[in-house]
Amino acid sequence: MTDTRRRVKVYTLNEDRQWDDRGTGHVSSGYVERLKGMSLLVRAESDGSLLLESKINPNTAYQKQQDTLIVWSEAENYDLALSFQEKAGCDEIWEKICQVQGKDPSVDITQDLVDESEEERFDDMSSPGLELPSCELSRLEEIAELVASSLPSPLRREKLALALENEGYIKKLLELFHVCEDLENIEGLHHLYEIIKGIFLLNRTALFEVMFSEECIMDVIGCLEYDPALSQPRKHREFLTKTAKFKEVIPISDPELKQKIHQTYRVQYIQDMVLPTPSVFEENMLSTLHSFIFFNKVEIVGMLQEDEKFLTDLFAQLTDEATDEEKRQELVNFLKEFCAFSQTLQPQNRDAFFKTLSNMGILPALEVILGMDDTQVRSAATDIFSYLVEYNPSMVREFVMQEAQQNDDVSKKLTEQKITNKDILLINLIIEHMICDTDPELGGAVQLMGLLRTLVDPENMLATANKTEKTEFLGFFYKHCMHVLTAPLLANTTEDKPSKDDFQTAQLLALVLELLTFCVEHHTYHIKNYIINKDILRRVLVLMASKHAFLALCALRFKRKIIGLKDEFYNRYIMKSFLFEPVVKAFLNNGSRYNLMNSAIIEMFEFIRVEDIKSLTAHVIENYWKALEDVDYVQTFKGLKLRFEQQRERQDNPKLDSMRSILRNHRYRRDARTLEDEEEMWFNTDEDDMEDGEAVVSPSDKTKNDDDIMDPISKFMERKKLKESEEKEVLLKTNLSGRQSPSFKLSLSSGTKTNLTSQSPAANLPGSPGSPGSPGSPGSPGSVPKSTSQTAAITTKGGLVGLVDYPDDDEDDDEDEDKEDTLPLSKKAKFES
Repeated sequence: MTDTRRRVKVYTLNEDRQWDDRGTGHVSSGYVERLKGMSLLVRAESDGSLLLESKINPNTAYQKQQDTLIVWSEAENYDLALSFQEKAGCDEIWEKICQVQGKDPSVDITQDLVDESEEERFDDMSSPGLELPSCELSRLEEIAELVASSLPSPLRREKLALALENEGYIKKLLELFHVCEDLENIEGLHHLYEIIKGIFLLNRTALFEVMFSEECIMDVIGCLEYDPALSQPRKHREFLTKTAKFKEVIPISDPELKQKIHQTYRVQYIQDMVLPTPSVFEENMLSTLHSFIFFNKVEIVGMLQEDEKFLTDLFAQLTDEATDEEKRQELVNFLKEFCAFSQTLQPQNRDAFFKTLSNMGILPALEVILGMDDTQVRSAATDIFSYLVEYNPSMVREFVMQEAQQNDDVSKKLTEQKITNKDILLINLIIEHMICDTDPELGGAVQLMGLLRTLVDPENMLATANKTEKTEFLGFFYKHCMHVLTAPLLANTTEDKPSKDDFQTAQLLALVLELLTFCVEHHTYHIKNYIINKDILRRVLVLMASKHAFLALCALRFKRKIIGLKDEFYNRYIMKSFLFEPVVKAFLNNGSRYNLMNSAIIEMFEFIRVEDIKSLTAHVIENYWKALEDVDYVQTFKGLKLRFEQQRERQDNPKLDSMRSILRNHRYRRDARTLEDEEEMWFNTDEDDMEDGEAVVSPSDKTKNDDDIMDPISKFMERKKLKESEEKEVLLKTNLSGRQSPSFKLSLSSGTKTNLTSQSPAANLPGSPGSPGSPGSPGSPGSVPKSTSQTAAITTKGGLVGLVDYPDDDEDDDEDEDKEDTLPLSKKAKFES
């Protein structure tokens, strides 16, 4: 036993289709008297205990894989594998298996399908069918082996199924089952288990109809109680006859329908509880059983739909106040199971099913049930409502809008009924149950919130030629229901901090905020009007003071969603009410802690900076800069300050801002046709045609007034000198993206400053008496030196005034000043683009 060639690991396949390691040992083969045949034996190397004892069945399909693995499926319906340490040991055992089965050891599968097909063709020609042994107690083992040997071959399975159908063989087998039980013949009962299980795997509807008939099904279940792999038989029949009880909440007059319900329940029980998990070779052999159950359910739903008296009685008793609570609970549970059955229907049949329920008044019935005090009944009614909403939310929306219209008509005559009518709206009942959920984890509230979200989602609303469901339903919802949804929020935020801050209340408010955030994203002006008119955001931000971080983050996420819309109506509302104050206060109270709250608040301010929301930027800096100026571990707030200062400069110098627009338009928004013309000129114009020192002006700039451009620049530059050092320091610290900084930043190189201050205005300024400012004269705007940077500047070189220069090229200025650029017109203009 110490031979490493025979050292193996034993594996079995579990119900999750995963291989379980049963231990390591040494394998041998030999005759076992108890099994009456050659068998594989594996003894544990640790204590010598028996890990495996498996008879080599002549009809079992053994597979050799990867030279060291042998896999097969046992008669007890579980898969086994031996993993050898050495290839030599695997080959030795494989030879033993092939010897018993009479196969050539060179094959990798002992039951070769090619050989079988040849044999099947021969059988098909020689005999029309399969001859079954006589159904006697002494031949049960032979019958079991015949069934097992027929399963691997499709043709033999077909012949076996036909023989069983034609000879009434199943009923004869079930008679033997009674004999074996009376005689307590356990071996015969084990053989019958294998036979019946094999018949299931034949996958034949005709056989199932016999086995699941009223007279046979309990005996079939009895046969399946005697699994040879179990030490004691199961008691499935006892459970089905004594424990499981059939309740007729409404009497069923149709005996065929009643029998179909019994049959379906028992077959479902067989599939789920009695039959073992199919092995890797059998997992596709029970498809007909699944189909049998499926079509039975379809028949049951169809027969109940057609029985108008049954459904009428059902809904009448559901809504009758005289119905006792226990009876009503049974009725609701039946209706819930009825709806669950409908999930197996095809789409067109399911549509007809829900239309039938709608015509019978299921929604008014649910409204009555949801208004009752019994929590179990309400829970089942909620499940039914979820089936309706998930399948056809438009049907539910249409009902609640019609109900609201009826209530409005009544309230015109009886104004005192108005409040009562609002309270009984179906959708308000759903909201109230969500708010009043007593479960500490709010499981029911979460389910109801999901249903509400589906109902108010514009994505599944219909639009027709005559009306728009979105407009009508949202108008109804915000008029009749939104006040009920926000009631707990408004009641809990009357002061500077939440009046109730326990965990369950915080969870509920988080659910309400989640739904409101969804509305902000999808409902545009409906929710905007509601938030601004009811001052909802200010009340929501009170929750920033909650001790529950998740609730404070929900409040922040609500505001972030509003800011993300970049809607100036919202922005003005936020600024007018100073609604950044709770956020800044929460940020400062959070201190230096690096957590989700810290990151979420910084991200919100970063969004304002990146998107350059001017109104909010100015509001934040003007009101909260002193509180935020010391925050230096991120550059967000300093970047906001820089944005603010640039914005102020543009406001103080509208001409300068206009000039930047001109520059931006020239550089980035040039007409495609102009580009094509200028590119052609670039190649057609001879550089020698241009005189030295001649200024080049973009054609689009020829009509600009030079005084209008240069005068604000001079004033701007003198003021800019005072701030230059401070701005450079801020810019060095701040890593701004392309969207974060303006398209142009005006600055002067040292050479430019010298030229501007050393030359007299009369000699150089455009529009002066000595300078007519013609397109080709020195000092005209639009002349452009070569440069490749991204920051625009105003420069003059050798009498040439340029609008684009780059600080990255300052090192090349000395060299450039020694050269006079005399590029053609189109070449000069090209650098402007």
